[in-house]
Amino acid sequence: MADFHQNGIVTTLHNLVERPVEELEQELLGFSKKRPMALILPSLFSELEGEALPHIISHLQQVPYLSQIVIGLDRADLEQYKYALKFFGELPQHHRILWNEGPRLQALHAELEELGVAPRELGKGRNVWYCMGYVLASGKAESVALHDCDILTYERDLLARLIYPVANPQFNYEFCKGFYARVADGKINGRVSRLLVTPLLRALKSILGPNEYLDFMDSFRYPLAGEFSFRRDVLNDIRIPSDWGLEIGVLSEMHRNYSHNRLCQADIARTYDHKHQDLSMHNDQGGLSKMSIDITKALFRKLATQGHTFSTEMFRSIKATYFRIALDFIETYSNDALMNGLKLDIHNEEKAVEMFAQNIMKAGQSFLDNPMETPFIPSWNRVVSAMPDVLERLAAAVEEDYAEFGG
Repeated sequence: MADFHQNGIVTTLHNLVERPVEELEQELLGFSKKRPMALILPSLFSELEGEALPHIISHLQQVPYLSQIVIGLDRADLEQYKYALKFFGELPQHHRILWNEGPRLQALHAELEELGVAPRELGKGRNVWYCMGYVLASGKAESVALHDCDILTYERDLLARLIYPVANPQFNYEFCKGFYARVADGKINGRVSRLLVTPLLRALKSILGPNEYLDFMDSFRYPLAGEFSFRRDVLNDIRIPSDWGLEIGVLSEMHRNYSHNRLCQADIARTYDHKHQDLSMHNDQGGLSKMSIDITKALFRKLATQGHTFSTEMFRSIKATYFRIALDFIETYSNDALMNGLKLDIHNEEKAVEMFAQNIMKAGQSFLDNPMETPFIPSWNRVVSAMPDVLERLAAAVEEDYAEFGG
């Protein structure tokens, strides 16, 4: 059971009484009459063959309040797309699959590239971006949730608690970030959030002094959670990164576009486990190593837009400050684990912190070497300005794929 403490400058909505999911769903069903709801599922084809996604689909079949489910399908050929149509065909809700490798969406993507408004990198950011565009194009939903497809511990109350704050007409929240305890199989997980993001934010506050943006970011209990929800108007002008900085980038955009009282975070799961990334100690182009570099660069870029000037010497100071704070956190988490009868490998925790410290310097050097780097995907407002009929064409491409192969 969570406590009721409000930390930082963002409202926290707790799970205080383990309210039955059926009660939440009845309320959401009532809300859906005024505020129709959608779910975005960014998926790799490989996840259809895994353990988590079939389990998620079995739970989603029981959800009564969704008007729409939008699936972004990456890394799928024609036969795999046809398989996906049958796989997701078990959903009773209206649903569509964006076949991102299909010729119709590829042709539209090529036209957007010519105009300079297409996502530049493959990955989750691009997948989510196209799904957001389809939600705008279809006009079926006013409140939208997004969660990953690799959640092994999925229960349908996760979705109910995630979308409730932006679906309730009495609330004025435009955006909700999910959080949860990353504990599974007797271990504390979530290394990048625990051992990189939080100590790095504290180090940056120590080096740069009082900073409202850093206070904002430090208010989130699990800033790297892939689960969030938003009202439809958020989709028009949000600019999201295409790399591993997606979650940090989304929070930064919310900070830029909305006042704090329009944003919240909600406790959405008692336990949460998903596919774990490799630490990739010797490969900074993969796993948690690349993730840590992308996340760190995202923070540096945001602070630079606020007028902060960085240098190699400052990055060294940030690294040293971070390293000391992170080591103290390891002791804190070790004590927490012991008191709760959980495992925590101090040696591996310190190896992770050492790698993250090195990657802070790599991220800093990359930032200095490429000051004009813009990993953000253009907002849909800009894309519509460049190609006025883009949303209609996106919706038509999805429908034509469905009619040809699945209808």
